[in-house]
Amino acid sequence: MSQQYPGDTATIAAPAGDSTQRYEEARAAASRAMSTITVPADQPLRTPPPAAAQSDVDPELLSYRGFKFGAAFFGWLIAIAMSVLLLAAVSAAAFGTAQVLNYTTSDAKAQPGAASITAAAVTIFMLTLAFYTGGYVAGRLARFDGGRQGFGVWMIAVFVGAIAGGLSWFLNSQYDLIGNLPRPNVALSNHTILLGSAAAAAALLVFTLIAAIVGGKSGRRYHDRIDELL
Repeated sequence: MSQQYPGDTATIAAPAGDSTQRYEEARAAASRAMSTITVPADQPLRTPPPAAAQSDVDPELLSYRGFKFGAAFFGWLIAIAMSVLLLAAVSAAAFGTAQVLNYTTSDAKAQPGAASITAAAVTIFMLTLAFYTGGYVAGRLARFDGGRQGFGVWMIAVFVGAIAGGLSWFLNSQYDLIGNLPRPNVALSNHTILLGSAAAAAALLVFTLIAAIVGGKSGRRYHDRIDELL
């Protein structure tokens, strides 16, 4: 025996026997309950809002991120001061060592290549340490993005160096300042001197850039350690 009820989508077989009446009553009650539920056609279905993404950093602190000119500027000042101090210390140590070993200017002229390479290597090393210190200070001051602050220290140095070089070129073109300077007579050709100067300048730019960025990241780690304890 089967019976189709209004609102049903399928024909359901009713059980035989004494349970037929109870089945009919339960089915009719379910049909009446379903008919009382109405959903407006113009009302869209509501879906639960997506869970908000959890940020690892407080949004209020994001405004302090990015490049900070003040931190980079003071880091550059420290880098210049350290350059002067380190080069002065190395010059004093070299002068004292030359006096002890009786190393004279004639000895340096006898081996101009070795003397020039040694002087360039020591100068690049000292400036690399100075820019590492400047980048470290900039990273400590800015708290965030230490690598960018170190890069800013290097960029300020390059910008100031370019201005100083352009001004020196202009003054030399007007007054021939370099031509009036006493230069040591070394047994090196102009091509060798130019090539060596270009290689030294390229090495100086690369090493100071790397040192400034690494120093900036090292300065930021100081704040990272404090944040871990808070």
